[in-house]
Amino acid sequence: MKSIIAERNEAIAEQPPSVRWALASLSLSMLLPSLGTSIANVALPSLAQAFDATFQDVQWIVLAYLLAITTLIVSVGRLGDITGRRRLLLIGILLFTLASVLCGVAPTLWLLIAARAVQGLGAAIMMALTMAFVGETVPKERTGSAMGLLGTMSAIGTALGPSLGGLLIAGLGWPAIFLVNVPLGVLTFVLAYRHLPADIGKGKTDRKGFDMAGTLLLALTLSAYALAMTIGHDRFGLLNVALLLAAVFGTGLLVFAEARAASPLIQLTVFRNRVLAASLAMNMLVSTVMMATLVVAPFYLSHALGLNQTFVGIVMSIGPVISILSGVPAGRLVDRLDAPFVVVAGLLAMAAASVAMAVLPGISGYIAAIAMLTPGYQLFQAANNTAVMADVHPDQRGVISGMLNLSRNLGLITGASVMGAVFAFSSGTPDITAAHPEAIASGMRMTFAVAAALVIAALAIAAGIYRRRTNSEA
Repeated sequence: MKSIIAERNEAIAEQPPSVRWALASLSLSMLLPSLGTSIANVALPSLAQAFDATFQDVQWIVLAYLLAITTLIVSVGRLGDITGRRRLLLIGILLFTLASVLCGVAPTLWLLIAARAVQGLGAAIMMALTMAFVGETVPKERTGSAMGLLGTMSAIGTALGPSLGGLLIAGLGWPAIFLVNVPLGVLTFVLAYRHLPADIGKGKTDRKGFDMAGTLLLALTLSAYALAMTIGHDRFGLLNVALLLAAVFGTGLLVFAEARAASPLIQLTVFRNRVLAASLAMNMLVSTVMMATLVVAPFYLSHALGLNQTFVGIVMSIGPVISILSGVPAGRLVDRLDAPFVVVAGLLAMAAASVAMAVLPGISGYIAAIAMLTPGYQLFQAANNTAVMADVHPDQRGVISGMLNLSRNLGLITGASVMGAVFAFSSGTPDITAAHPEAIASGMRMTFAVAAALVIAALAIAAGIYRRRTNSEA
């Protein structure tokens, strides 16, 4: 990891001072949202205890953040074209920072969840617009290095979250995991304000180009879906069914609206490409499994295995650290081998890891499973993204990239809600924080048995689509 960071630092050092400061602001804009995603997961057991809340209630600390990001990640780039990217990015940084303060001082769980939604709104703006600024701040011949730097910063934020969160909770209490963002947010705002290029030609874009109806329908549909999977605690009642039906109806209404929108939030035409549609479906399934590890693992490690918060954070950092170390080798392997072959190899590794997570006992079993799961995920991501983007026309790359982000975030929401519901149901108690260690271990086993089934479903999709492609080429 040190060598990767050193290479990125050398790339920064070769830039003029103004470019270096601009890159520093963009790097922090990429780090903070990923840190915000991973740092809260390790705190879920502590937050459940602090607010005397159930597992299903504290899930919304994660879900509110993800819902805000997922709803806006596709459309915020267009909004930046309308209002000016620099202006909107500054607003996003400010929202993220102020919401972090509100999270840290929230007196009730539901005020914390509301603040997390606002924090997610700021994070969506930061994540979407940071990449767009690279072309405006870095010479063309250095664009690859800058993109690599931003990818590394995102991975570092994800890796840093669990361990830093565990240390902060143990030493200062749960508010510290949110308040740590404040000085970083202020620094990011100052650097961005002083060193990012001014907006040019803002206000000339047709405001009708922003799909407000699609954005609102997506938000309501995803919220209904997440609520259906989390309320009711240990039973799936009439309200859950009603919310699930509302999500299905909302999906139909969204498709109807997007088919008639002048500038649709979701390009329905992309689903006519079977390979692309299959890749998006696999991306969602795999992301569901990865999010399950972040939501379920803190309770398993703390309540079933008896680890304190510091050690929970350290153990949960193992996966993200492996992700940093395996990302570059995975990309090189995709360059040397056929992408479909690497997709299948990555999914096979993930399936084996999910089975291992379900059957191997104790801390050593968990670490062994994570050591297989994370490289498998990196192989899948690198190969799947390469396979998707290889045949895309240049003027469609932004749209397809947005769809990949959307499918990934839909998977993250499903992992936090549906897989969380499987975990709670399989544990046999509405209150995970008071459950017997063996009950939590049983919930862990069932959750990753379901995860293994999801990865096998992704394997079936991959086998089917790539077999069809091979036959057509023959």
